[in-house]
Amino acid sequence: MDEGNLRADWTREHWLAVADALLAAVAPHASAGHGRITLPGAEGGYGRAVDGLEGFARTFLLAGFRIAGARGEGVDDLIDFYRRGVETGVDPDAEDRWVRIDEHAQAKVEAASIALVLDLTRPWIWDRLDERTQQRVVDYLAPVVGDDSYPQTNWVWFRLVVETFLRSVGGPWSAEDVAADLARHDSFVREDGWLADGAERAYDHYVGWALHVYPVLWARMSGAAELAAPRAAADVARLDRYLDDALALVGGDGSPLLQGRSLIYRFAAAAPFWAGVIAEVPSHSPGRLRRAASAIVGHFAENGAPGEDGLLSMGWHDPWRELAQSYSGPGSPYWAVKGMLGILLPAEHPVWSAASEPLPIEQGDDLRAIVSPGWIVSGTQADGIVRVVNHGTDKALPGATTGDSPLYARLGYSTATAPLLDERGWAEALEQSVALVDADGDATHRTGMTLTEVRLDADGRVGVAGSIWDAHWITPERSSHRHGEGLRGAVRVAGRISVHSLVRGPWELRLVRIDELAEGVRPEEVALRIGGWAIAGERIDATADGATARATAGVLTSTLTSLTPGAALEVVARDGASPLGPAVGVPTLTLPAEVDALVVALVGLTGDEAAGSEAPVAGPAAVDVAAVDIALDGDALSVTATWPDGLVTEHRLPDSGRAARQLRYPRTRGGVPDADAKEQHA
Repeated sequence: MDEGNLRADWTREHWLAVADALLAAVAPHASAGHGRITLPGAEGGYGRAVDGLEGFARTFLLAGFRIAGARGEGVDDLIDFYRRGVETGVDPDAEDRWVRIDEHAQAKVEAASIALVLDLTRPWIWDRLDERTQQRVVDYLAPVVGDDSYPQTNWVWFRLVVETFLRSVGGPWSAEDVAADLARHDSFVREDGWLADGAERAYDHYVGWALHVYPVLWARMSGAAELAAPRAAADVARLDRYLDDALALVGGDGSPLLQGRSLIYRFAAAAPFWAGVIAEVPSHSPGRLRRAASAIVGHFAENGAPGEDGLLSMGWHDPWRELAQSYSGPGSPYWAVKGMLGILLPAEHPVWSAASEPLPIEQGDDLRAIVSPGWIVSGTQADGIVRVVNHGTDKALPGATTGDSPLYARLGYSTATAPLLDERGWAEALEQSVALVDADGDATHRTGMTLTEVRLDADGRVGVAGSIWDAHWITPERSSHRHGEGLRGAVRVAGRISVHSLVRGPWELRLVRIDELAEGVRPEEVALRIGGWAIAGERIDATADGATARATAGVLTSTLTSLTPGAALEVVARDGASPLGPAVGVPTLTLPAEVDALVVALVGLTGDEAAGSEAPVAGPAAVDVAAVDIALDGDALSVTATWPDGLVTEHRLPDSGRAARQLRYPRTRGGVPDADAKEQHA
């Protein structure tokens, strides 16, 4: 087996070699007493002292996994290195002591990692600390007890983990805190094993690497047995169901979905698969879960992360600071090591000898509806791309009128593309968007939208989803900080827009209607703009002819075809806006704003000429779009779609009641409308 090939599953020896290399690379950056590990790079938003604490605590996680998996044998230097760091970190007189929990809130995050690893490595580190140091550790952690300032998100687990450790060593803890935090976690539970990261519609990688991983690890802590016993079965059942979807969100090249905040944590996305192995979930074999984790960590290893210096930078493949949150420092990316969680399993664990099993996308095309986030997921085996069409996630509450976060509120995300994350990308949606654009070029936002449906049609061949929203312009507040959510500011409502998506293979048929314009907004003052997938690379080949705009970089092609006559097509260039390459191209189409008129576009993303045996076929040279018939049928739209490969599908979509005409959209071939295409008719 070639372990350098991503398609080859990693052995335990390979995993250990990667872990040892990561740990060796950070060691020279430790302070004299090892209490801080301050990695090279610009100072983080919370200052150098916090940077050093993050560097210690997050690499301590990896060291803890390594020590526990080895049962303390053959890792004496690692044990001594981090034991000394603990002694220094809690010494109030040490220059490189840890930032205290009552000094900075970020210490609450890092304290949880420290407590978790002290429990995990108890015989080799905690038990070897002298009594004074043990008491200092307790004193350092104790301020979490009764502290109700923790954000009511995945942060509840930071207090839970710390208090559970304190309980196990005879320190202070609060049964009321534990009960409250578990209850808050349970309030995040949604359908089919998913959880939201708080009260908002925040669905991202934190679902896996935090909200599913922590319950599994916490239940195995020394102080958690009777606390976890009544809930363990439910937690594992939710994880088991979640993994059904999580496995399908891994690309054929091992890439995780580029969606949500904290993407600089990279292969932390592998953590829930290891959690499934540890929890012994019933529905997924250890071989498949290990394969998923190997694919993800391998993807980054093959694409430059860690870098030549052995360090993890702020970025995706290469360094790209804009991907990080404003508070991130050079040690922040090391939360990635949660994806190495499996090395805590000893050599004799069955996961290391289990036969490797393929990922869903390696077995064939995959199409599914995920109800909680409002996603249609379409993976195509031929090009290995997993696409998400998003109608329900925005990291906001329903009805909110904030700006669109490019990390959450776009209409589409994939394992091969990234949203635009420059300043303009936060100010307005271009890629994967439907917006009203005013005379100044300002585009509306859709955050606060209402999910109208998300499902597969009866035969399972087409994904159907829709949403409706109050389109609104935002004038951002000058002090508006970004922690992943959209910008806040003065709001002006533009009107109401409804969108339906029919998804099959690499294609989305996007049906758009302006239901109404707000008072004072005149149709002649705004235009309707639809954006397709953003393609990034060293250079973009762009064309816009006939009815199709196309952007190509390498093997990736993004196409946008208007099935409504009269559209102006363009590939918009946005250089320096993506972590995937310096040049970016986004196909767009623009039409006059006409209330109640249905506009139909075909949105495509392909990685090669064939995108699945059952799917419409498109290559970089041609797009062949068949007719779409739409008629009003009571309180629904009756849609007949003839896909480019000739398959005909029929659908009933909920309607707001504003459509009063039967419409037919023209057949186009190669992006040019047929000469005999029928006019729209009543």
